[in-house]
Amino acid sequence: MPTYHALKPENFRTTVDGKPVDLFTLRNRKGMVVRITNYGSKIEQILVPDRDGTLGDVVQGYDSIDQVMNGQASMGSFIGRYCGRIDQGRFTLDGVEQRTEINSPPNTLHGGKRGSRFRVFDARQLDESSLELTYVFQDGEEGFPGTLPVRLVYAVDDDNALTLSWAAVAADKTTVVNFTDHTFFNLSGDGGASILDHVASVNGSRYLALGDTAVPTGDTVDVTGTPHDFRTPTAFGARINADDPMLKLGSGYDLHYVIDKPAGALGLHARVVHPGSGRTLEVRSTEPGLQLYTGNFLEGKTPRDVGKGGTLYTKHSGFCLEPSHFPNAVNIPSFPSTVLKAGQWSTGRIVYGFGVA
Repeated sequence: MPTYHALKPENFRTTVDGKPVDLFTLRNRKGMVVRITNYGSKIEQILVPDRDGTLGDVVQGYDSIDQVMNGQASMGSFIGRYCGRIDQGRFTLDGVEQRTEINSPPNTLHGGKRGSRFRVFDARQLDESSLELTYVFQDGEEGFPGTLPVRLVYAVDDDNALTLSWAAVAADKTTVVNFTDHTFFNLSGDGGASILDHVASVNGSRYLALGDTAVPTGDTVDVTGTPHDFRTPTAFGARINADDPMLKLGSGYDLHYVIDKPAGALGLHARVVHPGSGRTLEVRSTEPGLQLYTGNFLEGKTPRDVGKGGTLYTKHSGFCLEPSHFPNAVNIPSFPSTVLKAGQWSTGRIVYGFGVA
């Protein structure tokens, strides 16, 4: 018997902003299933086996497009054109001050009020195991300069890995770009259960210091001796209530780690194990940083937090591992640059590898 809630594509078929929306299914030859809607390029379901071979749904999501549009905006989304926070929604580019939409006062968050989370991507299923999604960010959209077409491919392989690959080009003028994926995971297979028993490892010896509005200041902090040291496998819940200013600011873990790997290389970011089911998740990426978020603002509110099968998503019932360039890099010259000159390309990959322990 299935231990997960079946999604119906017809519940996602509609038109938004004059563009068709649907639910697409990717499969490998071992039974892994990934379901994605092209509204916001959101992952709605990932089915992978536990240690006994039983398939379970390891991500939070929704049953219909109406629930998606009324739900947690970031849940499952591909985030752009600029993920994370931009301080005061301002930065200077080629000597000109740019002002982006303020949607998380006093800052811009995840691309603004109508970032990619709220946009319909053009979709084309390439084969049973891969999906192409494309979108063109317009010059001036959400206050960002320059036309920026992006092509995104989701693909599953027979090793039970899901790879997200993207390529974007500054078509006509200098712009900025920072992409990530914002899937909420729960490896237990029960999207309403606590993730505090999940055991995590993060390949980062420093994290970005934050100011009062959760924007990076430009400083980095050594994790040694702090509750943020996940270099040794540690349960999310082991230190989440520690007397620590960053944990208090985020109501849990909501920090960006500097990943210990060569710049631009596809390297290990994090590994998470759910002891009960045996499921494991290993995250690799080309990006220099990783945002760790423990679902601190899942609040069990109706209708926003009512998910698949009527499951209520409450605080700490999902976690996110979001590889990207550093938030607010547009204002901090010492951070890896997110500036893209006219004609330049930005490419990246995130690999979510699932297994059992």
